[in-house]
Amino acid sequence: MTLLEIESQLEHQRGVLDLRGIVDSAARFLEDAPAREIIRWAAATFGDRLCLTSSMTDALLIDLVSRVRPGIDVLFIDTGYHFAETIGTRDAVQQVYDVNVINVRPSRTVEEQDRELGPRLHGRNPDLCCFLRKVEPLNRALEPYLAWISGIRRDESPTRTGTKVVEWDAKRQMVKVNPIARWTQDDVDNYMADNGVIVNPLQYDGYPSIGCGPCTRRVAPGEDPRSGRWSGLGKTECGIHL
Repeated sequence: MTLLEIESQLEHQRGVLDLRGIVDSAARFLEDAPAREIIRWAAATFGDRLCLTSSMTDALLIDLVSRVRPGIDVLFIDTGYHFAETIGTRDAVQQVYDVNVINVRPSRTVEEQDRELGPRLHGRNPDLCCFLRKVEPLNRALEPYLAWISGIRRDESPTRTGTKVVEWDAKRQMVKVNPIARWTQDDVDNYMADNGVIVNPLQYDGYPSIGCGPCTRRVAPGEDPRSGRWSGLGKTECGIHL
């Protein structure tokens, strides 16, 4: 290893330590803060090295963040398996909100993946399919940023109950900001109604949680809202937030 490489590695390590220090103090300080205050802190701290992700189930997070940080990059993972309604929601978001939507695509098209790994990988090995079409593309897309904003909430599933409003994303070595982590479904519904937020029309057709078409089904009244994702496969997360 050259001296330049050693210095670069040390600088990276110092940067990671600095970011982790920020996370610890911010998580404590902002735990009870309103969502917009959390977003303001993130925008002031990370500037253009801050982005948000959206599955286009709705534009709640986009509406919230764009009011504080107009023009922010919004990463949308275009898996190749989305419902037409999800793509339409993405297109509407680009027209209505002051944000920069970036379409993040896997390294293989669906057709290339079918040729190389066999058709219907999502049914045979859903974890691998999610990794190839969601996790790995997002990991690449997040590389230029220091922090990203997600819309996950503690009440969505048992795997998310420990979510902090600001936390360290160890897998990607960056900061993750979850401004609505403490929100309930009532908080979400009230904000959407009060602010006329764009909603994926599938939500009105029995799809409260929307992923890829082959792996998402309608949810019956009274069922867990996320029970329509990977139904019957013993899977509850795509891997992005784990």
